[in-house]
Amino acid sequence: MASGGKRRRTRTAAVIGTVVGLVVVGGGVAAFAWANRTPEDPVAKAQTTPLPHPLTPAQQLVADADDPRACAVTFHGEGAPAEPVLQFQEGLYQGLPIPQLDGRVFAGWYASADAAAAFAVEARVNGADPVVCAQQQVDLFAAWKTPQENAAEDVRVPILMYHQFTADPDGEKGWLRGNYAYIGDFDAHMDHIATTGFYLPTWDELSAFIDGRLSLPARSVIITDDDADQSWFDLAVPVVDKYRLLSTSFMITAYRQDPAPSVYVQRRSHTHDMHQAGENGRGRMVNWTADQIAADLVTSGDVLGVREVVAYPFGHYDDTTKQGVAQAGYELGRTIEPGFVQIGTDRYALPVVRIDYGMGLDALVSRIG
Repeated sequence: MASGGKRRRTRTAAVIGTVVGLVVVGGGVAAFAWANRTPEDPVAKAQTTPLPHPLTPAQQLVADADDPRACAVTFHGEGAPAEPVLQFQEGLYQGLPIPQLDGRVFAGWYASADAAAAFAVEARVNGADPVVCAQQQVDLFAAWKTPQENAAEDVRVPILMYHQFTADPDGEKGWLRGNYAYIGDFDAHMDHIATTGFYLPTWDELSAFIDGRLSLPARSVIITDDDADQSWFDLAVPVVDKYRLLSTSFMITAYRQDPAPSVYVQRRSHTHDMHQAGENGRGRMVNWTADQIAADLVTSGDVLGVREVVAYPFGHYDDTTKQGVAQAGYELGRTIEPGFVQIGTDRYALPVVRIDYGMGLDALVSRIG
């Protein structure tokens, strides 16, 4: 009898002890019950493992990319996009947004809020800049001006037009002699642009600048080459690479379709197969119908993977040309007429600063500063 009573008391004490523990430990019944489970118990693991913090949109973007080169760009300031965009290190920025606000002119993205407030050109970021970020994230800050401020600055953007290149300081022979820039002069030109504070707009920036939607720095310049001659690849591209300068190669895609020879070289259209004379001795660009022109440019754009700007063969163009270019989905057309791009310039008649043989650094400075 005594032994049976002892067993009952022991069993009762154990139950009471458990209940008391459930009340006291953690302020709730569940806390003690899970604590008395073994570590191997999956339910115990689920209850004791801390919940992870949710990822920020930028972190989620990088995680989804699953690429060590991925970089999430977060935008700040008035008019800034709410969502981050994905870029990739080892390349240049691609497709940075150009926001719009009523009664304001966008003045670019900057590496810091202070740089944006000061419109610091050296800290302005665009598609001419390599993507560099810490821990796969980077912040960019918006700047704005008034239309009156933008107009008062009276910015004029030169588009430099090169053709072929020569390593002979005495130049080449023949009727195309003037087309061949001496590579030593080209090197001096690029050094000047790289070291004296020039800004290199992208074509979408130039388009927005023409519309008065984007402010560009006073010292802006666009570097282009016509025809994608082999001398461009062999002589000029290494110089572009050395100075890390965004440039555009206008390629006749019926003749060659080489991949971009450098991250700093954009391939754009010099038409597919209109770089030859039409029936009246002038270029096909002014002999064909708008539909024919559009069809050719669509082919060229498909090869290059972009329809943005076309350089007119021989500089020939007319209203039908413009119609065909627009019909093909291109925003800009570049002529060989001398001049500078300003707010309101005809987007299908962009002028150029032509570079010929014998034009050294002084000649360049006299034209673009």
